[in-house]
Amino acid sequence: MSKEKTREEQKRIHEADRSPEERRSQAEQSIIKQFRRQLWSPFTRALQEYRLIEEGDRIAVCISGGKDSMLMAKLFQELLQHGTRNFEAVFLVMDPGYQERNRRMLLDNARLLGVPVQVFRTEIFDITAGQTDSPCYLCARMRRGALYSRARELGCNKIALGHHFDDVIETILMGMLYGGQIQTMMPKLHSTNFERMELIRPLYLVREADIIRWRDANGLQFLQCACRFTENLASPQNEMQQNSKRKEVKELIRQLAQKDPQVEKNIFRSVENVNLRTLIAYKQDGVKHHFLDSYSKI
Repeated sequence: MSKEKTREEQKRIHEADRSPEERRSQAEQSIIKQFRRQLWSPFTRALQEYRLIEEGDRIAVCISGGKDSMLMAKLFQELLQHGTRNFEAVFLVMDPGYQERNRRMLLDNARLLGVPVQVFRTEIFDITAGQTDSPCYLCARMRRGALYSRARELGCNKIALGHHFDDVIETILMGMLYGGQIQTMMPKLHSTNFERMELIRPLYLVREADIIRWRDANGLQFLQCACRFTENLASPQNEMQQNSKRKEVKELIRQLAQKDPQVEKNIFRSVENVNLRTLIAYKQDGVKHHFLDSYSKI
C-alpha cells in the first residue's frame, strides 16, 4: 500500500472517531478560516460582482448530493449567519428516482453538515430510462423544470445551482471546439418558462480543485454521479461518460495549464473581452449581425 493511501486510510479512521458535531464544526470553520481565500472570498465576490442576491430574495439552494452543491449550501448558511443581506434560503433536494443507497448518502451528509433539506420526489429517471436519443439532455431539462416548479411553490424567486469556474471555462471551450460558437455559462439567467424566476450560480468563481481540497480536508464523501445510466462502473454508459466531450476538454485544459498557468483565466477572460468589430458575425436576440452590414458605412 502506498504512503498516500495509508495517510488517507488513517484520516478516514480519525474522522470516524470524531463526533458528528465536531465534524460539522470543522467543516464550517474551514470554509471561513483554512479555505477563506479559495472558497469564501470568490463566493462573496461573485455575489457582489454579478449581483446574484438582492434584498428580499427567497432562494432555493438546489442540492444534488455532490460536493459542489453541498459546499454551496454551507456557504449560504455562513452568509445567512454572518452576512448582512436581507434574504431567505430554502435548501431543496429533488429526488429524481435515486437508488436507496444514494438517497441515504445524500440525507446522511445533509444531517452531518447540518443542512435542513426539503426533499421532493419525481419520476424523472423512470421517464428518461427508455430514451435512446439524448437522455442526459432530456433529464437535465426535466430536472431543472421540476426545480423551478417546486421553488415557485415554496415562494422562491431564484434557484441556485452549484456550477463552478471549471464548468464555465469547459463550456466556453466546448462551444468553440464542438459547437462552432462562442458562448458561456452565465452567472445568472432569467427563466424563459417560469415568469419572474431566475437561476443563479454562486460558485461561478470557485475552482473545482479547491472544492475537492475542502472535501478531503474534512474527510467528507459525496455522491459522484447518482444517475442510473452511470452509477454502474462496468456499464457501457459509464464508459461513454468517461470519454465524453466535457472530460476531453477538461483534460485538454489541464494539459495546457501545465505549460501556462494563465490558460484557465485567459479562457474565462476571453468572453469578457469580446471586440465586436473584430468578429465576422454575431447574434443578438436571435438576429444575426454580419460585419459587412456596416462595413461600407465606416
